[in-house]
Amino acid sequence: MISSDYCNDNFPDAVSTKYWHLLKDGRVQCDLCPRFCKLHKGQRGLCFVRANQDNKVVLTTWGRSSGFAVDPIEKKPLNHFLPGTAVLSFGTAGCNLACKFCQNWDISKSRKMDTLMSKATPDMIAKKAKTLGCRSVAYTYNDPVIFHEYAIDVAQACSEQGVKNVAVTAGYVCSEPRVEFYHSMDAANVDLKAFTDNFYHKLTGSHLQQVLETLEYIKHETNVWLELTTLIIPGENDSESEIQKMTQWVVEHLGADVPMHFSVFHPNWKMTAKPSTPTETVKKARQIALDNGIHYVYVGNMHNKTANSTWCYHCGTLLIGRDWYELSEWNITAKGCCLKCGKYCAGVIEEQPGKWGARRKRVLI
Repeated sequence: MISSDYCNDNFPDAVSTKYWHLLKDGRVQCDLCPRFCKLHKGQRGLCFVRANQDNKVVLTTWGRSSGFAVDPIEKKPLNHFLPGTAVLSFGTAGCNLACKFCQNWDISKSRKMDTLMSKATPDMIAKKAKTLGCRSVAYTYNDPVIFHEYAIDVAQACSEQGVKNVAVTAGYVCSEPRVEFYHSMDAANVDLKAFTDNFYHKLTGSHLQQVLETLEYIKHETNVWLELTTLIIPGENDSESEIQKMTQWVVEHLGADVPMHFSVFHPNWKMTAKPSTPTETVKKARQIALDNGIHYVYVGNMHNKTANSTWCYHCGTLLIGRDWYELSEWNITAKGCCLKCGKYCAGVIEEQPGKWGARRKRVLI
């Protein structure tokens, strides 16, 4: 862990990393994600925050953030991890994907934020989360894969304070750093952006298989609570056949208890000419997932209490009522089971819900 003793005016310009190797032609290859950027001296990777400095790959955003806010955990979205509680959210700048539909493009595609961001050591973040009553810290807004070292340092400090750690990620990471990263996490929402490699290659500049490998690793090799999100984009990943294949794969490879979130697309970044997703398309995707055996399926970016609430897959009882991010009904026992039939509701669910509600509060650290 990097020292947390830096003051606000004495942060390192860059910190050393370990997932890289020197090539015969003198360049350095970054081995953090499957993009494998090959960098000349002074050159940065596509993520923009990892660079070749003195023939080694360094991280240029350790200790720097695009800002902090307290959110409901359901906004990540995580519906089965400490429902109703507050989470301290932050990100940095840059991204290792090139999604043409990015909703946070001003952060993920920023090339000017290294000197403009808030500064905070891991201990500062952990103690602030504890003081604010946040049960967890979320690494979000941009993909925490690219600020791997900073995220892990913060996660270790949070764990020492009894604060949980949440990754919001696209899951595009190599196997060795993946093990180290998820060893420090308690929950993850992974974007399963589509179920064709053509979509991944054309619209994100990445590939599907490595994401599927990450999902299987998280589910079967860790104790990290996992949920999935798919942004449904008209004409790109919204066909019934693709949703069928995706949800069948989830049941077969991850299990029926992994919650899925299908969200409405709104025009953004380089896809402003694309229309918003009809709500009926998202509701249809949800129904396909339920029909294929997924126990918990939700919709996002649209108001639908039925599809945002948690229902017992066995008897149909409303377990957790949700109106946007406000919780209402709570019909779960102290052991996390349905009050009516006794079936277990998968997740990290406590005896009583949190009371943070739908508030969003920006904070300074």
